[in-house]
Amino acid sequence: MELTFQAVAEQRIGSEWSRLFRSFWPAYRRWFLGEGIDRRPTYAAGLRQLREHMPELIPTYEAACEAAGGGDLEARCLALWSPPAYVTGCSQVVWLDDEPMLIRNYDYAPGACEGVLLDSCWNGRQVMAATDCLWGALDGVNEDGLAASLTFGGRQVVGEGFGIPLIVRYVLEFCADVPEACAALQRLPSHMAYNVTVVDRAGRFATAYLAPDRETVIRQVPVAANHQGRIDWHNFARATATLERERFLYFRLQDSSMTTERLIDHFLKPPLYTRAYANGFGTIYTAVYRPASGEATFIWPGKRVEQSLHAFRTGQHRQRFDADTDTTVAGPVH
Repeated sequence: MELTFQAVAEQRIGSEWSRLFRSFWPAYRRWFLGEGIDRRPTYAAGLRQLREHMPELIPTYEAACEAAGGGDLEARCLALWSPPAYVTGCSQVVWLDDEPMLIRNYDYAPGACEGVLLDSCWNGRQVMAATDCLWGALDGVNEDGLAASLTFGGRQVVGEGFGIPLIVRYVLEFCADVPEACAALQRLPSHMAYNVTVVDRAGRFATAYLAPDRETVIRQVPVAANHQGRIDWHNFARATATLERERFLYFRLQDSSMTTERLIDHFLKPPLYTRAYANGFGTIYTAVYRPASGEATFIWPGKRVEQSLHAFRTGQHRQRFDADTDTTVAGPVH
């Protein structure tokens, strides 16, 4: 299977975002209506929750709704209030060497990944983020030197709350450092269990364990896989080897001979790198965020793409994923 990755720059929601929306909307429409329209909150309910929890994001939400055509269904989906359940894999670690870094693998099904890195300035703060759910973020960095990324928390509980990509987007849009990010993560409701790791240019870091059925827990831990403390969903934990990946990363951090390049290289090999694409948690990309410089490196076996908030480069490339043989680059589209 293949996925086209796009690097897109658009400072305000406009024609480029609208193009991406039209491309992805048929799949999101099927996802959003998968359990029936009656299971999804109304437009009024979603707007009410945005106004209560993320009022600063309302102008961007309204711009997105307009760019999406102004329809009721599109607006309900974009609010991301209590969306359909979804799970991912992912591993991430904070590395403090010459400069703070957030290194992560994003594990998911290639056919359900947008593959878009968007450089934007929607709310007066430059943000470079891998998008999800049309205007949310899987991971990213902002101009104030804050990087954030998510992993699934490994629990089956589903409740009222926002889809986690919108929470990560909010953090990157409105928070300058780890204390501000932690305060936001503690008050924003998540509809499923997710771990969000944040690190800033000063080297402060934290991981927030969000869930709809209990208070958000903030821990100063540098590693996150797919559980929150004890194992809650044992079958998922076994399938994704979350304990093994967490232990593997802690051992690497305790290795006094570890270097930045060696640590990054570990993300391209098992147990962190996985080809379980058919099960929905194969590795889609490895990302290295450097919040102090506003730079990021996206890595696939045999290919690296360097990006920066200060010199963002647009373009595309196509990536092939194979569950049985080495992942290879199919070559640039243009």
